[in-house]
Amino acid sequence: MAFDFDLIQSVYKQMATKITNARETLNRPLTYTEKILLSHLHGTSELKNYTRGIDYVNFSPDRVAMQDATAQMAILQFMQAGRDKVAVPSTVHCDHLIQAKEGAKKDLQRAESTNKEVYDFLSSASQKYGIGFWKPGAGIIHQVVLENYAFPGGMMIGTDSHTPNAGGLGMVAIGVGGADAVDVMTGLSWELKFPKVIGIKLTGKLNGWCSAKDVILKVAGILTVKGGTGSIVEYFGEGAQSLSCTGKGTICNMGAEIGATTSLFGFDNQMYDYLSATDRKSVAELAYQYKDHLTGDQEVYDNPEAYFDQVIEIDLNNLEPYINGPFTPDLATPLSQFAETAKAKGWPLNMEVGLIGSCTNSSYEDIARAASIAQQALDKKIEFKADFTVTPGSEQVRYTVDRDNLLPVFEKIGGTVLSNACGPCIGQWARHNAENLEENSIMTSFNRNFAKRNDGNPKTHGFVASPEIVTAFSIAGRLDFNPITDTLINKDGQEVQLDPPTGDTLPPRGFNVEDLGFVAPQEHININIIISPESDRLQELTPFKPWDGKDMVDLPLLIKAKGKCTTDHISMAGPWLKYRGHLDNISNNLLIGAVNFFNEETNHIKNQITGTYDTVPSVARDYKANSILSVIVGDENYGEGSSREHAAMEPRHLNVGVVLVRSFARIHETNLKKQGILALTFANHSDYDKILEGDRFAIKGLDHFATGKPVQVEITHQDNSSEVVVANHTYNSLQIEWFKAGSCLNYIKNINK
Repeated sequence: MAFDFDLIQSVYKQMATKITNARETLNRPLTYTEKILLSHLHGTSELKNYTRGIDYVNFSPDRVAMQDATAQMAILQFMQAGRDKVAVPSTVHCDHLIQAKEGAKKDLQRAESTNKEVYDFLSSASQKYGIGFWKPGAGIIHQVVLENYAFPGGMMIGTDSHTPNAGGLGMVAIGVGGADAVDVMTGLSWELKFPKVIGIKLTGKLNGWCSAKDVILKVAGILTVKGGTGSIVEYFGEGAQSLSCTGKGTICNMGAEIGATTSLFGFDNQMYDYLSATDRKSVAELAYQYKDHLTGDQEVYDNPEAYFDQVIEIDLNNLEPYINGPFTPDLATPLSQFAETAKAKGWPLNMEVGLIGSCTNSSYEDIARAASIAQQALDKKIEFKADFTVTPGSEQVRYTVDRDNLLPVFEKIGGTVLSNACGPCIGQWARHNAENLEENSIMTSFNRNFAKRNDGNPKTHGFVASPEIVTAFSIAGRLDFNPITDTLINKDGQEVQLDPPTGDTLPPRGFNVEDLGFVAPQEHININIIISPESDRLQELTPFKPWDGKDMVDLPLLIKAKGKCTTDHISMAGPWLKYRGHLDNISNNLLIGAVNFFNEETNHIKNQITGTYDTVPSVARDYKANSILSVIVGDENYGEGSSREHAAMEPRHLNVGVVLVRSFARIHETNLKKQGILALTFANHSDYDKILEGDRFAIKGLDHFATGKPVQVEITHQDNSSEVVVANHTYNSLQIEWFKAGSCLNYIKNINK
């Protein structure tokens, strides 16, 4: 079934004219990225040659997607906007709140009971506001979107950092905070700094043990977690066309790990086949009619250096599998060097658990190739040494791979099939005795592997690889193993070697499913949404106070975060996900994972009122109780990782006025601006080193706060000496109005009065 087919037709009908006009205006060929962006300009944005990485532009996305953890806060904000229905097609997907513990059936039943209040809220709000609702167990948001909503040439925003997964179907799909989603759902434009464009040319064809996952693992090693910031990554070349649609999705999904705004591929036969296989033949045929507009101009690909800001070339013929980690997704090691590197680095060589699936690698192809390795273990009489779990991406995939006897293979080798949900990938994993485990290693086919990410234990070394590599390593149970060259001893004492994986890209008998898990909104339904004041899961929002028109003075340092400080460090997931709809309760996890520069400890900072040490949330609450604004200081790429806006709402709720860092991750910087926090960067990165534990800050001249004008930050040390450092910002005139209003939502309400 093709959802919103009329919308897709409308996009294509206008696209041809818009692209022709854009090509004439810019007087040059266009990248595919530019074709989609310029054909989705909002009426308030002029068609012109925007300066990449500089100019802010307003866009009109075609749709919005939200997962249950972020949808709660997005809908709570939307409820304040005063609209009866969403202005664009929007969906909610219940995938984040299901904890992996015993297996799919029991875990889903427990989640439906434990999260009933939240699911009822999301379901009723979806009905009230015209939002499509995907029930718990229906699948992970990104896989469901790829199967049902993504289309070549479209533009979507989603309240999850891995929204770019839809780039596998040629869509500009961008992860945002809930406030951005509210803008679009209320009918306003969506603002983005016009991105730079990185071109990645793929030649050759994958073979042997290599998969699409290895492309992005290698790219992450090249570009690092910061290299894609402010850029869209556009893949092209014969190698790109040889990759399956879901393989393309895997690559785009993990583009979030290099900080990219999004990633995408041009329309090709692989996309046509996937659209057809997922019951969208009408969309496939329509896209084929407009195929010349659904890829970059040939002149661009013939001379990429002239049109892309950076060009990388990867030969798939010679690519080898990669394993990335631990503790960061960009530490890329080729398989041929991994055993030696693991020994040299002192990583725990025993591999305890292998986990495949998640939004990144849960397609039919992924599970089929991994199952071919598991089947070899059965046929060659090799026992799995590591525990093993499988997370299907959607009920459609799960039903189909079960029908085709792929899931039973994993069950025969002792694996556990988990719910169609995020589970261990986002810390929703009740790993047995996790908190007491010493140094240990796990390997996943997920996308992130920050410390504590999967099981909450900082001693767990998480490694990321393709599903087939994870499966092979789970059989061996050791990191010093290479399935391409090494043998294993089977139950009969014989040396045996694993063959390269095999598997169909799409199910030969087609996809099938009994219940997709979708609930369409009803027309003209009257629903009252009631939130109990006693609830510890949901809380109505109180608008943040607007700027008082005065300078910020005598602000104490809350914390100086050292090194990597992701949104997982700022607002942890795992057990805290249950409070995503209750701002005050979830604020009790504010920065509890960040390392305090001054004592190398987590969640242990100095309270400048009492002079004693306490947890970050406790100190922040003490400052708030005394009507004191505070300052957070951070290192490079602050706010890397998830799109979760709670990492911006929590400090705002606990009276943080300024976040001053060496550099920001894109989504987090925007989220801070949306919530009315002053987001600044050190003009001189070394000024970070000047910040001392007892410092107080003053931000003066805010009545002259203006675009492109640096801010003077006066720092007073405990010995009463002071110095001034220069801080830059990226606020445009509209974003300054957000700051003055106290938040973007306040601004929207003000202009709608």
